[in-house]
Amino acid sequence: MTKRSDGPLLAELFAEIAPRIGAEVFIEPEWGVAGRISFPSGRKRYFRFSSIDVNPLGSAEVAKDKDYANFFMASLGYSTIPGKTFYSPDWAEKIQVQRSFDEAAEFCRTFGFPVMVKPNSGSQGRDVAVAGNRRELKSALKRVFLGDRVALVQQVMKGRDYRIVVLDEDVISAYERIPLRVTGDGTRSISTLIADRQARFIAEGRDTVMKVADPRIDQKLQRSEMTRASIPQPGEIVYLLDNANLSAGGDAIDVTATVHPSVKALAVKLTRDMGLRLCGVDILVPGNLSDPLDAYSIIEINAAPGLDHYAKVGAEQRAIVEAMYLKVLQSMDRD
Repeated sequence: MTKRSDGPLLAELFAEIAPRIGAEVFIEPEWGVAGRISFPSGRKRYFRFSSIDVNPLGSAEVAKDKDYANFFMASLGYSTIPGKTFYSPDWAEKIQVQRSFDEAAEFCRTFGFPVMVKPNSGSQGRDVAVAGNRRELKSALKRVFLGDRVALVQQVMKGRDYRIVVLDEDVISAYERIPLRVTGDGTRSISTLIADRQARFIAEGRDTVMKVADPRIDQKLQRSEMTRASIPQPGEIVYLLDNANLSAGGDAIDVTATVHPSVKALAVKLTRDMGLRLCGVDILVPGNLSDPLDAYSIIEINAAPGLDHYAKVGAEQRAIVEAMYLKVLQSMDRD
């Protein structure tokens, strides 16, 4: 077992809200990340971290693998992001496949730099980076291969980043995800603004801890012809990372009440087609989710869409998460 220190934990949320429907939660006491839910009906369900006893095992396992999930979504006609997997040198040698850095660099010629590099089975935006050239590609792959033997290299697509959470036939949450950023005041350097941003995270109770020395920040700034010593103009927004994960310091803007019916229909159908009941659909669109859906790209799907970080954004967001998980709990008492 692995102890988790970033909270609030799903276990704590379940323990808090389960009594509202007469359910009891028993949490394994040493680590506090796994538990059993006992419903008035006598049914018992289990969870571990953000993995909840809702989705079928096979579908959930496919969703964890970004490349497999993209393959099956594309086969069903959904618009996914073009990409290909590449392997760490030791894993490529073991499975006797020639598909490491040189092959990745050649693949990038298909649509040119920049490209997105991410762990094929990762979550929370860890080690996700945009590579603007061969040197950055090699660096990004090395970083991925420290924790994952498979990397996914994808074309960089433009659009606004949203997460839509689906439970059965309903969209129960939707929010725009905005990458980590700072806003200039004309006097302080980006380095100082980053430190101030982290201090505000702590003051607000968010469990986000930025990696101040993260090389991805320097690469992002370099592409904007800036450094950490640069002093942005008053009101100037400087983005520090390419991925918009809340765990990496991104912000969330709730849009649940304004999602267009065509967007809801797509998210619900995709969830059902991938064999899931509960699913976080990460999607890029040109504009707002309130607009009719014309063009889109599915970034990935998540069969265990933990919202711990979203709940930490503020009291309003926590209330949204509690309401969402209450619906999840109620669904777990059904076959």
